[in-house]
Amino acid sequence: MRFDLTEEQKQLKQTIRKFAGAEIAPGAAERDRAGRFPSEIIPKLARMKYLGILIPEAYGGAGRDTISFAVVIEEIARVDGSLAMTVASHNALAAGHLHQFGNEDQRSRFVTRLASGEQLGAWALTEPQAGSDASALETTARREGDGWVLNGRKMFITQGSVAGIYVILASTDPSKGVKGISAFVVEKGTPGLSAGPQTDRFGVRSSDNTPLTIENVRIPAENLIGKLHDGFHQAMELLNGGRIGIGAMAVGLARAAFEAAAAYSKERIQFGKAIAEQEAVKFMLADMATELEASRLLVYQAAWLKDQGRPYTKEASFAKLYASEAATRIANQSMQIHGGYGYLRDRPVERYLRDAKLCEIGEGTSEIQRLVIAKELLKG
Repeated sequence: MRFDLTEEQKQLKQTIRKFAGAEIAPGAAERDRAGRFPSEIIPKLARMKYLGILIPEAYGGAGRDTISFAVVIEEIARVDGSLAMTVASHNALAAGHLHQFGNEDQRSRFVTRLASGEQLGAWALTEPQAGSDASALETTARREGDGWVLNGRKMFITQGSVAGIYVILASTDPSKGVKGISAFVVEKGTPGLSAGPQTDRFGVRSSDNTPLTIENVRIPAENLIGKLHDGFHQAMELLNGGRIGIGAMAVGLARAAFEAAAAYSKERIQFGKAIAEQEAVKFMLADMATELEASRLLVYQAAWLKDQGRPYTKEASFAKLYASEAATRIANQSMQIHGGYGYLRDRPVERYLRDAKLCEIGEGTSEIQRLVIAKELLKG
């Protein structure tokens, strides 16, 4: 077994860390307070091909592996969880869906624009009444003439108002439940498709997140992605990869919280010595470091299996479940070490804690991950 990154991955890590420190970190707190999407950073990420990191070079992407994707997401999340969410969802869900399940024409028309960063992508599965239960999907797509007509409403859509290309999951045969769901690509500006307003969120406040309204949206027949009624299967495959991204985001946030706690514990003097010398604080730091390392290894394991073309459903859920819950614990412990100062808005610790909580919810809640893991374990 090899636990070291390759030289190419190490170089990538150094490059994105330097970029994140210089270009992303300085405005992260202000963007969080204002709930402002970092539109000025998106073109810079695009030029460095971070918006097509998993897409082959033939379609304008970087052609990197999944471990490299996890490295990039971790480094971005370490300074800005909101932007990490944007980059992760764009790559793993929207662009990933069209690349993995689209035909050659769809890859040429849409994936190239997503990989280059010309347009952002949004992936629309969740609805007001359909979260963990995809069988409750109420958005419909009916065949009419030489095309499809979509109607419905989506909720909690990342990049909802800033995307140029949307992947929308809709029921094409309600009588079949999840076996009657299909996926469609819809371009921004299509009559009947509208986004907004922004959701007012506890965390990841500078990511773009809105509902979508879909009213008699007419698209050509060729905008069906893959086979008819295959949408649920496609979504489950994509969510496995998406969970690696959320796991990596959780690792980045946990690392930021741990580093802040370790630095503060050496500076804060109480009872005549740094609190880092207190046994209670030492134990907390030891637990935080252990959970952080375990989280990263689980994420890398799932990413490596995916890159090897081996089954990784269980391992992706392992990574997402453990890393997300560990990130919340680590951020909470970091705040405890900071004491009253950690509770202040001018310190980043409270932002890490707020952002980390979303990792336990997005791409399938912790409860769903446990169901997935149990199902995989009992297959044998």
